[in-house]
Amino acid sequence: MLSEKSTATVRATLPAVGAAIGDITELFYSKLFAAHPELIRDLFNRGNQNAGLQKQALAGSIAAFATYLVEHPDERPDVMLNRIAHKHASLGVTREQYPTVHKHLFEAIVEILGEAVTPEVAEAWDEVYWLMAGALVTIEERLYAEQRVLAGDVWREWTVAARVEETADCTTFHLTPADGAPAPGFKPGQYVSVQVELADGARQIRQYSLSSAPGSPVRSITVKRVHGPAAGGPDGEVSNHLHARVRTGDTLRVSTPYGDLALQDSGAPVILASAGIGCTPMLSMLEHLADTGHAAPVTVLHADRSPADHALRTDHRALTGKLPDARAHFWYEEAAEPGDREGRLDLTGIPVAPGTEAYLCGPLPFMRAAREQLIASGVAPADIHYEVFGPDLWLASA
Repeated sequence: MLSEKSTATVRATLPAVGAAIGDITELFYSKLFAAHPELIRDLFNRGNQNAGLQKQALAGSIAAFATYLVEHPDERPDVMLNRIAHKHASLGVTREQYPTVHKHLFEAIVEILGEAVTPEVAEAWDEVYWLMAGALVTIEERLYAEQRVLAGDVWREWTVAARVEETADCTTFHLTPADGAPAPGFKPGQYVSVQVELADGARQIRQYSLSSAPGSPVRSITVKRVHGPAAGGPDGEVSNHLHARVRTGDTLRVSTPYGDLALQDSGAPVILASAGIGCTPMLSMLEHLADTGHAAPVTVLHADRSPADHALRTDHRALTGKLPDARAHFWYEEAAEPGDREGRLDLTGIPVAPGTEAYLCGPLPFMRAAREQLIASGVAPADIHYEVFGPDLWLASA
């Protein structure tokens, strides 16, 4: 994929670029938002920007892509690219935006690295960028075509048919298309973007997993209210707006569904492991398995602070009970009820069937620990799939 000449140059300069990539992305976003303030207002997550999370994710993805090109010249990191492309598609990103990113990114590279950016170095990293951009555009346009929408035209109005207070901080919004047209199909485990207009006029976007099964005429999202101080900033702008202001009968601007954490539906044994609000894509998968009469073993694992904090706990148990060979195991840090377990998720003594496919969603420490335990229990690493709410810092740290 990468030319032989550029491969040699990227390999030689990767340590220097990698060491400076955090500074490069910091300056890149500063330049981008100075030139295009509408992007931070109406596209990028302001909370993640303020906390530095998006910058870490971008730095990680660029470094990971360049490293992959050098170490695997005949391959492409499709898992990483697909995850990014699904996020972009849910935001309505189009090919026309990539030259803008290129301009400000390369200005930042030159400014940070200075004279080290010779014409040869610039040409090599330019090739890296356009290989990554081209791959993403190809995937994104395929995703748009699959949903039968024009590139970037992912938004439509949905009516809140009902809202249910699941816990003190989690509310489910049941949605139907405002125009009465059929709801677009989706795969169990996928998410939608929701855009709301805030008090300052910003139209901020967040992604929420669909917690209902694909066959349902009503789409459901369960939103956890994020408390600002605990999140290190205004990360709770949209969740607090939804909780405080959106009522039955209101309309929301919602994207078509995307997301690469989708149930494979292969008939294999399944493990659904989640923590906190990470249960939402697992509920969609679990309901789909129940609706389709999945016969192989299904193991449901969930960790939370307490039963009272466990959103959709009743649904978790009820859907598990509909399957012919399924077991649910819940762990709580406090106030565990009879039949539940105390502490953190621990697979000791829990049978794992050969050929199991596992799906994870929750905080990064939880998913890392769960993945290690699953591998130790015999699950193949390639059969462990995960979803990250927000920027993929698992990827960034890799």
